[in-house]
Amino acid sequence: MTYASFISDFWNQHILAHERQGVFLVLVGFILSFAFIRMSTRLMRSPKVPWWPGSVVSDSGVHLHHLVFGIVAMMIAGTLGFAVHGDSPYAEICGFFFGVGAGLTIDEFALWVHLEDVYWAKEGRSSIDATVIAAAAMGLVVVGVNPLDLGTESEGVLAVVVSGFLLFAMVAVCFLKGRNLHGIIGFFLFPVALYGACRIGKPRSAWARHRYGERRPKKQAKAEGRFPPDRRTDRFKEAFRDVVGGKPSEGLAAIGDEAFAATREATEEVRQRAEQVTHVGDRPPREDEDKRGD
Repeated sequence: MTYASFISDFWNQHILAHERQGVFLVLVGFILSFAFIRMSTRLMRSPKVPWWPGSVVSDSGVHLHHLVFGIVAMMIAGTLGFAVHGDSPYAEICGFFFGVGAGLTIDEFALWVHLEDVYWAKEGRSSIDATVIAAAAMGLVVVGVNPLDLGTESEGVLAVVVSGFLLFAMVAVCFLKGRNLHGIIGFFLFPVALYGACRIGKPRSAWARHRYGERRPKKQAKAEGRFPPDRRTDRFKEAFRDVVGGKPSEGLAAIGDEAFAATREATEEVRQRAEQVTHVGDRPPREDEDKRGD
């Protein structure tokens, strides 16, 4: 099976057959817009690409963040999406541009939370996490996982209500324990939510602050042992964030300081060696050389 035939079969059998082309195009627009805007901001930051256009700044000096354009795009695409009543291809076009707006907006997710420009700060790396989680959730919807499909009428209203309550409860516990990925995926797959809710919470999570700590020091110690600062998973996450979003300002500053210190140390070493050579050349001739000269 060739790559083209695989794409064709996937589109026909999994997308068109189940009428998921709209949400699929939302995901495509989301990924493309996020990738483009993140690449653009990194090029603006790089001194190697001075010709790349910079930020949008008004005449009064106001910096228009790209999440503004994302919000406007979602408003327009969402409104038109309702207006076309699902008619193809207009509904799909609206879905694509809604995804574009969502990608532009979530790229500055950290600004929603901190209400200040932390895009290149360490706090801004939460935008990468939010993007991965959102893309994973959209991908699950595309492949047909429906979190609202809790049962049928034959199973009874009570069973549906209880199932929904358990699902949301387990997802909430996952988020309280700092297991965000388990919470998002668990919203679509209940076993994942149950697994995350039963596992120990992260040491700096809301769950740990209220239920571990001094009240349960053994649990706190277990959480800190399970999630050490330098564990392999965290190192992988940091490397992934660096590749996707670029190094934070603190990281670049530290690298610059290290490079400056290394250069200064090398310069000092060269200077000392030069002084040693100069002192050797300035030493008076030895007595035997003086005698031979006489």
